Amino acid sequence: MTDSDEARTDDSTTADETQAADTFGVGIQVTETELRFVVNVPSDIDSGWTDPDAFQRLVERITWDVLDQQNVLRTIASNAPDGETVFLGTVTLRSDETLVDHSLRSPSFDEA
Repeated sequence: MTDSDEARTDDSTTADETQAADTFGVGIQVTETELRFVVNVPSDIDSGWTDPDAFQRLVERITWDVLDQQNVLRTIASNAPDGETVFLGTVTLRSDETLVDHSLRSPSFDEA
């Protein structure tokens, strides 16, 4: 065992910081009649996520806590064609529902 391994074992703060986290992709799928919030789930998701609906609701709640929901949906509805999924970024969570990081951003549609 190296000194750094020993430090990780003895320091619970360091152990918490290195606890596995999963990164979920977040997007809005545009259809002819609606906008659908979609969550891309990693194939090697942590087994601590026992309720798929619960973590998807958590990802959605965090997304709208970070971004202005009405503005984002209005922008997408006005600019994205049917059949497109607009990527909003990622949300990285631990299975204890701790937000580790995110790369969420409002969509922008550059005029050509």
